[in-house]
Amino acid sequence: MPSPEELLKRLGVSIDPETLRLALTHRSYAYEHGGLPTNERLEFLGDSVLGYAVTDHLYRTYPDLPEGDLAKRRSAVVSTRALAGIARGLDVGPHILLGQGERLTQGANKSSILADTMEALIGATYLSEGPDAAGALVMRLVGPLLDDVEQLGAGTDWKTAIQEIAASRKLGTIEYVITGTGPDHARVFEATLNIGETAYGTGTGPSKKEAEQEAAAVSYRSLVPTGSGAPSDTSVGR
Repeated sequence: MPSPEELLKRLGVSIDPETLRLALTHRSYAYEHGGLPTNERLEFLGDSVLGYAVTDHLYRTYPDLPEGDLAKRRSAVVSTRALAGIARGLDVGPHILLGQGERLTQGANKSSILADTMEALIGATYLSEGPDAAGALVMRLVGPLLDDVEQLGAGTDWKTAIQEIAASRKLGTIEYVITGTGPDHARVFEATLNIGETAYGTGTGPSKKEAEQEAAAVSYRSLVPTGSGAPSDTSVGR
């Protein structure tokens, strides 16, 4: 197990050891160890802190944006996919306490577990250092996404966007060709998106669904001119 101090250094916060361990305790681990407390209450707290900090930043930074656009930007950066990407960048996965079943199915790289753990860490920061430190942590984590139109695609349902483009341009039938490599407990999937007889993009991920979403995102950027932004009518995750 990696050192907790390494994770705290990457986060740039101080969380007391007991609260940090709780933030990293997944319910599968708690169940296998006699019903220990889980990180779910901290996740609940962190979700509220995250939403408030992002909403406050958006309201103050974009005074001319209408409510609908503000909501779309917030949805993008608090989505499961966006938070999981942040967690992977911080290498949070190896620190999460998981039960045997989750360990065998690569739970440390599952987007839902990573996103929930990030929220729990935000909640733990709130308890240990207070609201200002927790808000500052949120902005360090998601601030770059809020100001980058392309990164806002983290909350986009790329598969739906591709379906709309393919239909409007009459490009042909959509097909995802999936292959998997590695052992069952550490499977990595690769998806290639074919529209008609043309291959547009390839993506990888720990699940078929995530590989397909990445392939669709790559394909979208090849079909839509740079600078037109991500589609904003649908979201995945939260």
